Amino acid sequence: MRHIGPGLLLCLAAVCAQAQPSLQARQAQAREDRQTLREQIDALQKRIESSESSRADASRALQASEQAISDISRDLAELGRRQTALQDTLRQLDAAHGQQSAELERQQRALADQLRAQYASGLSPWTALLSGRDPQDIGRELAWLAYVTRSRTQALDALQGTLDRLAELRQQTDDSRRALDAVQADVQARREALQAQQAQRREVLDRIRAQLDDERGQAKQLQARDARLGRLIKDLDVEIARAEARRQAALKAEAERRAREQAAREQAEKARQARERARAAEQARQVREQAERHVRETEAQESGADQAADDRASVRTEPSGEARGTRTEPEGGFPGLSKGLPRPVAGQIQGRFGAQRPDGGLWRGVVLRATAGTPVRAVAAGRVVFAHWLSGFGNLLIIDHGKQYLSIYAYNQALLRQVGDVVARGDEVARVGATGGQVEPGLYFELRHQGAPINPEVWLK
Repeated sequence: MRHIGPGLLLCLAAVCAQAQPSLQARQAQAREDRQTLREQIDALQKRIESSESSRADASRALQASEQAISDISRDLAELGRRQTALQDTLRQLDAAHGQQSAELERQQRALADQLRAQYASGLSPWTALLSGRDPQDIGRELAWLAYVTRSRTQALDALQGTLDRLAELRQQTDDSRRALDAVQADVQARREALQAQQAQRREVLDRIRAQLDDERGQAKQLQARDARLGRLIKDLDVEIARAEARRQAALKAEAERRAREQAAREQAEKARQARERARAAEQARQVREQAERHVRETEAQESGADQAADDRASVRTEPSGEARGTRTEPEGGFPGLSKGLPRPVAGQIQGRFGAQRPDGGLWRGVVLRATAGTPVRAVAAGRVVFAHWLSGFGNLLIIDHGKQYLSIYAYNQALLRQVGDVVARGDEVARVGATGGQVEPGLYFELRHQGAPINPEVWLK
């Protein structure tokens, strides 16, 4: 068996101790980056609203109710996930309770059988001692009774353990049922709030429908709407660049910290190896002296040689390996977009990129017609950089995919993600709607690279 020196143990302990703080530091940095991004986007949104020249647009009257509907829908989606998780937990607890109840019944039967058997035999330590029979027979009976007593004690311990587990399962089940009842009450309250907001939105639409129809037919309003999105994209590019600069600075600082730690580990490893070499030399010297002494004392040379070999083997150590952390995100950031993207929602495409729209202006994206409430899914992995209401586009969500690629999802009934959230390809990020003054439900979808719109149909499957 190889001996691990104290220096190696200290080195391994230091590596393990450093791994957890490093992971916690990365998680804390990610939370801080997300919070910073949200604050910057909030400030950007306030600047947009304060400088918006068309605050009198009829669609602006829809903002409060459509944002409220989006927020409530996001809450309902989260409550639905919690409700499903609690229901799964309750099913697992019920199954575990049934198994433990069956085990309890089995243990009770086994204990009862033991007690009946001993009672029927009439054996006890006192009857055995007072029986006057052969001492050897009495010894065997006492040994058997001791075995029975130990077995019964073990059975009672197992029975108590099962009872404790059943009590714990009942407590967990009660807690989960109370939590599920609370979630169901929240769901009911949020559904009622959603119905109230939907009714309020219908009232607003009825009141301003004529004005909305008039605005949709004015080329000036359409141009203002497109310019609005263009300014937003330009400002977002600036904020994304700042966030990327912060991320690169953090990566550089992390790399420098790791380099320092690696240098310290290497120095500690060199010192450890020097100590091990010195100790090995000392042990080798002691082995030689012991062998010489054995020779002088005419002891067996083979035994002395074997002992020396064992002693030399005992000082060998293996070089320590460096702990490697698993990275959750690529250091280079998100890789951008590539052709063959999945459609964010299944539906008939209305309009062609670059073509003239019937109501004026050019198509910079496409509209995918779908039923209200249909899930909208991210076309690729990325980070949400905008999730808010924008005049002319309703509830708008924008995802940064890296390499200056953005995907844009508008007219949504609900936005299910917030600024700073990281999403994977295919994740549900929104639900189809007709917000921003649209006549019928659908998803307005754009792709942009370096701020300029690119043809989505070329990139989608």
